[in-house]
Amino acid sequence: MHDPIPTTAFPDGRKVPVLGQGTWRMGESRAKAADEIRSLQLGLDLGMTLIDTAEMYGNGGAERIVGEAVHGRRDDAFIVSKVLPSNASRSGTIAACERSLGNLGTDRIDLYLLHWRGGYALAETVAAFEDLRKAGKILAWGVSNFDVEDMEEISALPDGGHVATNQVLYNLARRGIEYDLLPWCRRRGVPIMAYSPLDEGRLLHNTDLIHIAKAHQATPAQVALAFLKSRPGVISIPKTGSTERARENRDAMDIHLTADNLAELDRAFAPPKRKVRLEVI
Repeated sequence: MHDPIPTTAFPDGRKVPVLGQGTWRMGESRAKAADEIRSLQLGLDLGMTLIDTAEMYGNGGAERIVGEAVHGRRDDAFIVSKVLPSNASRSGTIAACERSLGNLGTDRIDLYLLHWRGGYALAETVAAFEDLRKAGKILAWGVSNFDVEDMEEISALPDGGHVATNQVLYNLARRGIEYDLLPWCRRRGVPIMAYSPLDEGRLLHNTDLIHIAKAHQATPAQVALAFLKSRPGVISIPKTGSTERARENRDAMDIHLTADNLAELDRAFAPPKRKVRLEVI
């Protein structure tokens, strides 16, 4: 019997599980498509209902995979997608959103993000997001790869207070956001979405993580996800095209790290003691 997946709330009150599903590098191979769709569908069945994607991933291919995975059960999923900064003018954002809606085969995106800062003024992108939100094409909007100064800048704009999330690189090996960005977002009730929560697989070979995993009869990946579960206001979005790995990710939510475990992780992966430049992939 599984423990329920904990949830966290966006500023508009909608709650999502703190473990979702990523799709980076999905939709790039027709030979893998069926497995990717099955993995996402199983994830939905297991309660990992938030699915993160982007127009950039596979040039829309990942969005199409998501669309097939949620076909006939759209209301079971909370879909997140992103606009490229090169498309993030007011008219370009709206056009990009329409393309994403077509790829996804849906009439709305639950949360729409600016993938990273580019050449267009943030005010222009926010205005487009608000146009889309008022039209019901998106239900909320946020950002990705924004540091504290960026968050302060966008929050100061008209309607900037509607920013719902910030998706950034965050895992045991990359804890820089704990110094200032994560506390900033927590104070304002803005969840962090942690991409690459396994550090692109590098964490799986860490001896300290392996030691703790053995004590819990778990895998290093599960301990890495359990660590993020212990961080309030954080949603992790591991990507897998394997049903076996999807089950493994879900089982991570049944792991309860002890104070000793967390102290051991702090020794192995020291939290920051000073400002660290935001890391990105």
